[in-house]
Formats: sequence, structure tokens, C-alpha cells
Amino acid sequence: MMCEVPLCDERFKKGWEKIKEIDQGILQDFYKSLLDISSEFARQLVQFPFGDVYSRPALDSRRREPAIVSAIAALGHAQPQLRLHLHAAIKVGCTRDELIEVLMMTAVYSGFPAALNAFATFGSVLKEVEAPCKESA
Repeated sequence: MMCEVPLCDERFKKGWEKIKEIDQGILQDFYKSLLDISSEFARQLVQFPFGDVYSRPALDSRRREPAIVSAIAALGHAQPQLRLHLHAAIKVGCTRDELIEVLMMTAVYSGFPAALNAFATFGSVLKEVEAPCKESA
């Protein structure tokens, strides 16, 4: 399903590989639903942030995700994207305690309302992540 968008090029392929590395299906599902609305925007979503920026070599995903979580949490109003990147941060090895510290900084630099929104989103992500563990116990 990688090349459903016209003009599937190297930037797209590089971006799609990066998405598969960090994503647990949330962004891939969103991309597929976006194809019906705007295949051009869907292509740009993969090419620019993930193919051009996220794939730069100076930071690996384990270091990049906390920065992304911080930036999105600071917005205070992008919970779907924050949810996706909290899942991604966990997938690439960030710990619960590390993410708590990142979100604590949100209160200092972006205010308590943004931090409260971020912690609420993180709480729901933790429930999603921990639910499979409880079912197998």
C-alpha cells in the first residue's frame, strides 16, 4: 500500500519507511483515510515531515520523539497528533518516566492548561499500551 499516491518517489519511500519504524498503525490508517480526501496532501504529509525532516541523520528516533512530544504538547490543542507521537515515543524506547518529565516541562514553558491536556492524552495512551499486558497476565 506504500505507493497508492501518484508520484511515489524516493522522498515518499523514505518517509513511509520512517513512518513504519515509529508508527503503530495510527498514522498509516490516517494516511489511508486522507487519500480519499486529498491524495496530494497525503503525499506531502509523508514526504516533507517524515521523508525530509524526520529522516535527517543527526537525531535517531529515540532522541527525536521526546522533542516532537514536547512541541506538540506545547500547542495544547493537537491531542490526536500528541497521541500518535506518545505511542511512537514508547515504541522507540522512551520510558514512562522520561515522557512524564517532558510533559512536566510543558507546564513551565506553555502553561498548565497545555500540560493538563498533554497528561490527559498520555493517560489514555498508557491505558492503551498497558491493556494488552493486563489481558495476557
